Amino acid sequence: MRAITFSEYGTLDVLQLKDVEKPVPKEAEVLIKVHAAAVNDWEEGLYSGKPYFMRHWYGWMKPKRRFQIPGCDVAGTIEAIGTGVTKFQPGDEVFGDLCVSGFGSFAEYVCAPETALALKSKQMTFVQAASFPQAAQLMVQGLIDVGKLQAGQKLLINGAGGGVGTFGVQIAKQIGAEVTVVDSGIKLDMLSSLGADHVIDYTKEDFTRNGMQYDLILDTKTSRSAFDYIRALSPTGIYATVGGSMPRYLQALLISFPLSLFSKKKIFVIAQKPNKDLAYMTEMFESGKVKPIIDGPYALDKYREAMAHFLKAEHKGKVIINMV
Repeated sequence: MRAITFSEYGTLDVLQLKDVEKPVPKEAEVLIKVHAAAVNDWEEGLYSGKPYFMRHWYGWMKPKRRFQIPGCDVAGTIEAIGTGVTKFQPGDEVFGDLCVSGFGSFAEYVCAPETALALKSKQMTFVQAASFPQAAQLMVQGLIDVGKLQAGQKLLINGAGGGVGTFGVQIAKQIGAEVTVVDSGIKLDMLSSLGADHVIDYTKEDFTRNGMQYDLILDTKTSRSAFDYIRALSPTGIYATVGGSMPRYLQALLISFPLSLFSKKKIFVIAQKPNKDLAYMTEMFESGKVKPIIDGPYALDKYREAMAHFLKAEHKGKVIINMV
């Protein structure tokens, strides 16, 4: 099978499209013929080996596997099942997030535990399905589980033009929140079309210093000091970060407890629970309340173009790679 692989750490150039052995499902695993996969921050972390603590799991000097295959989000068809599998049968169309299951969706085939997958809606294309798992889970867990967003509240999404943010705008408007989005100017018209009430071009305006305050800030970038975000919160506001700069991410984590001792403002660092909310997002999609924003899809042999586009943060919604 063809797969995007790397055998050493480095820049985007270490990724190679190679022919590798097709995997065989083990007990409680299924073999998926991959139709589409989405690009996430995880991929850069894997092939770059940064932040360095990730090497504890994947190899300190070089990847433990000869050909490490990245890729979290997957959508495809089950081709075979291992012993003990009860949830799926060959021919089932599935999707899910493999970030705690060994990755590997950037390939024509991947094996995954049946617990990492859900049935794909017949109303979804494979490309659409691949856009949901990681971004939608982070959004739900940030806005609803942790942020507890309510109708009439003021929400700001920083870095709103990617997968998490584009899902977030749509869900927040369904809830009845007043939504402000922050991103580069090229994405603001798209975000307005999804229902955003206010748009801010971060290159022209600092939302942490314009005097506005928010009941909830959902941050996909974590590019500023935690104290900047605290200033932009209402007296009982919540700041929830789902990713971005690791030093800033750790700062937010360290400040969260001391802040709770003298303030009603709260900081949360979201530790994603993979695949928990796929049924909820499927329901939102089938009812027409949410639509995925797709950048691409890119052909498999255009994977570097897709990855480079993602790394420049110029993409709108989810960057998708077709594996077939």
